[in-house]
Amino acid sequence: MPFVFVEPHAAHEDPLQAELALLDAAAQGSEVAHLWEAPVSLVVPRSYLRYPKFEAARDSFARRGCPVWLRMSGGGMVPQGPGILNLSLAYRVDGPPGALSEAVYLHLCEVVGGALRMLDVDSHWQAVEGSFCDGRFNLAWGPPEQARKIAGTAQYWRRAPAAVQAPDGQRHVVLAHAVLLVSADPVSITQRANDFEAEADTGRHYDADKVVSVQQAMNAADDDQAGLAQRVLEALRASVAASAPPRA
Repeated sequence: MPFVFVEPHAAHEDPLQAELALLDAAAQGSEVAHLWEAPVSLVVPRSYLRYPKFEAARDSFARRGCPVWLRMSGGGMVPQGPGILNLSLAYRVDGPPGALSEAVYLHLCEVVGGALRMLDVDSHWQAVEGSFCDGRFNLAWGPPEQARKIAGTAQYWRRAPAAVQAPDGQRHVVLAHAVLLVSADPVSITQRANDFEAEADTGRHYDADKVVSVQQAMNAADDDQAGLAQRVLEALRASVAASAPPRA
């Protein structure tokens, strides 16, 4: 069954609401995909709630027009805004998270990496120390020793409802999410992330030289951001359409 692109019915800008809508659709047996761009904001895992200064920093940034949203998956902070494209995939799997989590990441990397190949941008998965929300399954551009992060990935698992549960109780719904830097300026988005981390007193700091946009990797003209965004969108749609999610 191919992925079906949907627009989750959510009246809120909060990406958590869209994630819940995708998971609900997947729980009923659909394999759904969502491509979206968020307004200027920051998204952090719920683990940030442990920092005593988090809520004060969150209120401060909201007053400046940069809301800070909580998400269900783990990892670190992710800047959002124009020039940053998000891909969310949701589907059911039969098996425990520990057995399939790597397959979920590899599938997502292949989908996004396949789209980048259509644009003549080579990528591979690896950690990029110093980038925001660093992880083993980043997509990186450039030779491994000089690689820069071009996309980040995350996943969240939820047990399937009782009405559709497998006999062994191991049916889950998974949300796989990628954040692709299309034309956003690495310097400005990294600075925004660093400003929040400093205000929230988390002790985290990121290096803008460790991330790169598709526009930079392609050496594309600055005045054709709309055209580039459309090309990336079409490539991602084609790559998703040609893929099948991992199975048990």
